[in-house]
Amino acid sequence: MIRWTSRVKFLFLLPAVLWVLTFTIFPLGYSIYLSFHNVERQVVVSGREQVPVLDAAGNPVLRPDGKPRTRTEVQRELQTTFTWNQFANYARAFRDEQVWNAVRVTGTFVLVGVTTQILLGLALAWLFNRNIVARGFLRSIMILPIFATPIAIGYLFFTIFYEVGGPLSWTGVPWLSNPNWALTSVIIVDIWQWTPFCFLVFLAALQGIPDEMLESARLDTSSEWDLWRYVILPMLLPVIAIVLLLRLAEALKLFDIVATLTKGGPGIATQSYTYYAFNVGFKLNDFGYASAMAFLLLIVVMVIVTLFFRRLRQSYE
Repeated sequence: MIRWTSRVKFLFLLPAVLWVLTFTIFPLGYSIYLSFHNVERQVVVSGREQVPVLDAAGNPVLRPDGKPRTRTEVQRELQTTFTWNQFANYARAFRDEQVWNAVRVTGTFVLVGVTTQILLGLALAWLFNRNIVARGFLRSIMILPIFATPIAIGYLFFTIFYEVGGPLSWTGVPWLSNPNWALTSVIIVDIWQWTPFCFLVFLAALQGIPDEMLESARLDTSSEWDLWRYVILPMLLPVIAIVLLLRLAEALKLFDIVATLTKGGPGIATQSYTYYAFNVGFKLNDFGYASAMAFLLLIVVMVIVTLFFRRLRQSYE
């Protein structure tokens, strides 16, 4: 019989610890390090070398005088320099007009999209909590968008919104070429994908309300609105708060749909905060500034979540 000592327990925990340290703690710490530095990457010439010119068969090509023909091969290497700049990257973010535009785009997306998803999810949950024909089949159809990847959904709706020959081209609406309609299109796609999530959670919460409570409430009022307002909605408030928090945190990271559907365009009309940070880091190679932008978003999300949970805790103590 194996004796379970403390060393054996740590041995089984070691893979999980290594995984967290490698793929979570180290990238987080390295990103913090980058955010306080000006990172410059450039290709420099490290040397030149004369190499023979070969033909298709791999044999040296000879000059008329019989000597091998040669060519100059330039050797290059990528050099990265880190210059400490304190809080310059963070200060730069507050002066960057594109950052403020990205904040506006993300804020509009979150406000309109998440609010609509919550309201539609509640309405659909109320509808499907009743006895309707083929309720089980319709529920299964409703939750299918949750299982699709945002990248695939973005390409799918790019085809749907395509203004020349697309399924919605007959409407004459400039879905992707007009700045206002492009942002509306992004919001529509997100609503289509995540409303079923809200619906599923709210439906489970509705079905968890005791029937005895609802029957007792119906003895006091015949108004469906009063039943919702004074009985059902207070019971659903904790669930609504959790769903709102989850969707808020996810919507603030808007990237996939923008990257595949509009690529931030037209112009920068749909350039979300995370998509702009991605472009700064991986297209402009300004990793220090991109890391600072990412941590500013992290700070905002942490403040929102902390205040939200504190308010929720005070409401139910």
